[in-house]
Amino acid sequence: MAQHQIRFQDGAAYERMMGAWSRLVGAEFLDWVGPAPGLRWAEIGCGSGAFTRVVCERCAPAHIHGIDPSEAQLAFARTRPGVEAAEFRQGDAMALPYPENSFDAAVMALVIFFVPDPAKGVAEMARVVAPGGTVMAYAWDSPGSPGGGVPNEPIQAELRAMGLNPPVPPSADASRIETMRALWSGAGLQAVETREIAVTRTFADFDDFWTTTSRGSSSLVGILGDMAPSDLDRLKERVRLRLPSDAAGRIACAGRANAVKGRVPV
Repeated sequence: MAQHQIRFQDGAAYERMMGAWSRLVGAEFLDWVGPAPGLRWAEIGCGSGAFTRVVCERCAPAHIHGIDPSEAQLAFARTRPGVEAAEFRQGDAMALPYPENSFDAAVMALVIFFVPDPAKGVAEMARVVAPGGTVMAYAWDSPGSPGGGVPNEPIQAELRAMGLNPPVPPSADASRIETMRALWSGAGLQAVETREIAVTRTFADFDDFWTTTSRGSSSLVGILGDMAPSDLDRLKERVRLRLPSDAAGRIACAGRANAVKGRVPV
């Protein structure tokens, strides 16, 4: 089977899958961070703008600049209602197109494990945030690892059991809670704190879960698309057995993220 890479080219499919999950985690994350209103925000790896909207709704930012390498994702983000305070542009997490002290807060939401050099990405966030400002992130725990916190783990686990290996983010270990703490401390940030955020999402039935997850998970689209129909049917049945439904046929699926925050020294 061909080697697959994780690609983000379908903003609408990503929104149905990971955008909804990001908002679930993002709301609890912002409650924990407790940012003041009226801040200048930078969101690194903003994707479809799912978390951007949560920030706009809950934090009343003065403005928020969203950076992402995928123009397809940015095109979707620009059509999203409720993000009038946001400006979206293509960019690299390891070379942010802003001068020092441009923002009061910088965040990566479900992104750090995609940054080839996570330490450089954290250093760049710290560089563009003014003294006293906050650098923060949340990300699925250990994506691609058995028992990891990513919401498509039921499918990934059965793929591994069938001898197939979904692609893993280039810096998967960066989302481990002890690694996050080390990255933030290594960037010179102060008052570093970490926590785990567990969330649950309910799908109408197994078909709802399967369609949403298989089409919207960038780590799965390629490998599932290459499977023979008989193997795909077998995989679906194995996953179905992993996810019991309630009396109404609904399926509850869990995700587990790690979060970190730190302050730029004054």
